Amino acid sequence: MAYKTIKICTKVITGLIFLLNIQSLNAQKNWSKLDEQLVKFQKPLGTNVVCLISDGNSILYQKEMGNFTAETVQPIASCSKWLTATLVMQFVDDGKLNLNDKVSKYIPSFNIEDKKDITIQQTLSHLTGISSNQKNLVENMIELRKYKNLEEEVDAFAKRKMEAKPGASFSYSSVGLNTAARVLEVISGKDFETLIQEKLFNPLGMNHTSFSERKMMAVNPSGGAQSTALDYMKFLQMLLNNGQYKGKQILSAKAVAQMRIVQNNPDQIDYAPENAEGALYASGSWVMERQNSEAPAGKISAYSLASPGLFGTWPTVDFCNGYASIIFVKNLQAKQRSAINKSLKRVIDEQFANKCK
Repeated sequence: MAYKTIKICTKVITGLIFLLNIQSLNAQKNWSKLDEQLVKFQKPLGTNVVCLISDGNSILYQKEMGNFTAETVQPIASCSKWLTATLVMQFVDDGKLNLNDKVSKYIPSFNIEDKKDITIQQTLSHLTGISSNQKNLVENMIELRKYKNLEEEVDAFAKRKMEAKPGASFSYSSVGLNTAARVLEVISGKDFETLIQEKLFNPLGMNHTSFSERKMMAVNPSGGAQSTALDYMKFLQMLLNNGQYKGKQILSAKAVAQMRIVQNNPDQIDYAPENAEGALYASGSWVMERQNSEAPAGKISAYSLASPGLFGTWPTVDFCNGYASIIFVKNLQAKQRSAINKSLKRVIDEQFANKCK
């Protein structure tokens, strides 16, 4: 009996020491400036705001403003692209797909002269060359509502004109990621929603994240997800930890490293949204900071990545400073969004030691 009591006490003491160490680490950080900045920018961000920061293992900072909590479910628009690109990389990990594979290998409608050489990597990086129609967003959204499934939609992409040769021009749109998602359906024989639930959301415990809100229309892997700040943070923690989450290897470290590679050059940008003008792109995410900018695309690794959405949510993984963050909002007023989020990131950076220096 005494032995059991001692054993239990030892476990309790060990646990308390661990918690005290965590508290001690957090005590070294001063979030007062970030608190002030979030209050200052609350209205332009959208009034309802959640901010989470994690070191990859635990939540270091959590602030909920307005009517949103960390578990509020909202559409996240283009933040979806990062999720879809990760699912593609899981298929690469499984040996079922190669980034150099041609889309035409899986989708017969692409087996035509101007589209037969488009690669899977190019679909992840908006380099397909296919006309995107993103310059007229309303028309583009109306067109996408015509299709009942991804097969119809992607076959329609195959009929669009080419604006450039594959790999030559960057044009941000839903074309590439939705095409990649259709390739996964062809390979697996399962629909996209089932695939991403089984391979990504369920293993990460993202129980409030889905792509199933579009009734009687094609699923939108580029912008149709809804999620919570806490769910999406689990995904960011996994990336920050080189593909591992709570002891499970969700994605290989090699795949995470590949997703950090810059895929385009500044002179290739034909179209980018207002908040990302001039920024370069990796696979499903924008490059916020990178290595030597003189090196060509394909040779540069990103220090930090972000995948902001139309409604304002802004997730970031900073591999150098060793943290992930998300500003979770729903607000279409985008004019100040990029400047505000970059300003907030600088404030967050002050609390971390840059590991890349």
